Amino acid sequence: MNPTTQSNRKKIALLVLCITLFIIAVDDTVLNLALPEISGSLNSSASQLLWIVDVYLLVVATLQITFGSIGDRFGRKKLLQIGLVIFGLGSMGAALSTSTNMLIFFRIVLGVGAAIMMPSTLSIITDIFREPNERAKAIASWSSIFSIGAGLGPVIGGYLLTQFSWSSVFYLNIPIVIVGLLGSHLFLPESNGHSEFKLNFTSIALSISGLVFLVYGIITAGQYGWLTTDALIVYAITVVLLSGFVLWERKASTNMFPLEFFKNKSFTGATVALTLSSFALMGTVFFFSIYFQSVQGYSPLEAGLCMIPLNVFVIVFTLFSVKVEQKIGSKIIVSLGLFMLGFGLFLFGYTAGIDTSYSILIAVQFFLAIGLGFVMSPGTNVIMNSIPVSRAGVGSAMNDTTRQIGGALGIAVLGSLVNSVYLAKITASQTINALPEQVSMHVQNSLQAALIAASQLPPSTASEVIFTAKQAFLDGLCEAVLVAALVLFLAAAINLFILPKRTKNPDIGIGML
Repeated sequence: MNPTTQSNRKKIALLVLCITLFIIAVDDTVLNLALPEISGSLNSSASQLLWIVDVYLLVVATLQITFGSIGDRFGRKKLLQIGLVIFGLGSMGAALSTSTNMLIFFRIVLGVGAAIMMPSTLSIITDIFREPNERAKAIASWSSIFSIGAGLGPVIGGYLLTQFSWSSVFYLNIPIVIVGLLGSHLFLPESNGHSEFKLNFTSIALSISGLVFLVYGIITAGQYGWLTTDALIVYAITVVLLSGFVLWERKASTNMFPLEFFKNKSFTGATVALTLSSFALMGTVFFFSIYFQSVQGYSPLEAGLCMIPLNVFVIVFTLFSVKVEQKIGSKIIVSLGLFMLGFGLFLFGYTAGIDTSYSILIAVQFFLAIGLGFVMSPGTNVIMNSIPVSRAGVGSAMNDTTRQIGGALGIAVLGSLVNSVYLAKITASQTINALPEQVSMHVQNSLQAALIAASQLPPSTASEVIFTAKQAFLDGLCEAVLVAALVLFLAAAINLFILPKRTKNPDIGIGML
């Protein structure tokens, strides 16, 4: 095969993998705006709505390492195609759901499909693109597509909900799944890695159960408290299971996840950077849609459109990061990215108000995009270059799992902080305490509940309640954002010490910037 033809096939393969990744990223965020309509259609409770969203995150976060290892052994292309089929079936089932429990079940099916697909996409890219600069550009494309998909989810969801029912957000996946299946069959080579690897069912059981309890504990602790008896029991079970996994892996003849990866400072430093950046970013951006809709009064579609600048800037800086990394090295660019993420959140926390100008919010998105572009793509590149291609599946899974768990932890921890500050401000307000007890209790539940309750009050009282509730939410949000910014500033400093200037590639035995 001549070089031009080979290059073109690589580009088509990358396009197919990016299309596959796009639907996973969109599915992370497209559902949020449909929850009110789902609640009315299926008569869902508040806790059921939470699990419609969180169960997908739980499944994806806990299964990726297992499926990454299986892909290394049996073939990543086969596993990707299986994941696409499962994702398509889950989407069809979710769209046709007639009860909340049925929808939650098919969200689990969707999570299984996504957990199979995600590590396969990145590990196949790592196998196809062996030349360092070529691989860096391919990973930058992969990373930017994930950010674009997650960012466009609310916009796509907002538009579909203005034209169709809530089920349309799931029907959207079907044609993309078909394209992914055809494209993978025609243009993707089979990709095998660690062929001598044998499935270790004890490791699989310990890793899945340990991560399930970890993510479940994070989610539930954010709702009900971090030091409740139930939460402490879940923490203890998590420690026992994950400690058992580590001990078993250390003595096992064939590792599902080689712990020696963490001896490589490049792998460890990049993993820490991705985890902490996901913690801070997802834990705060989770509330941005609430800020745009419930504080500033935008519609769901308008709130999604407000985040468009972030997506545009992310594309630019993710692609630009390849050249910057070549010039200054991964240590500097990742640390700089963490600092810029922190600065963007600090700017938001310092300036956010009920009537904050959108121009300031564009500036916030600009700095967040620099941080995302300089952390996610270079950090992923460092991880994938610090392990052998034969274990690319498990390396890819580790990269994706850190993002999911870091994000879950961020939403739970920072969300708990937002809610606790909101409740403290509301209960201390004379305006709220003067309301009838039942109305006051509704206002204490959440900002959205406060806005609904205020609509039934006399105009003068309603305006006071709305202002008090918005300001209480803003106080909590700004405090959480500033905490997240501090975490990122510390992470930037830590990475300057942990992350080496060059990443030693195990396959080709050279140092890479």
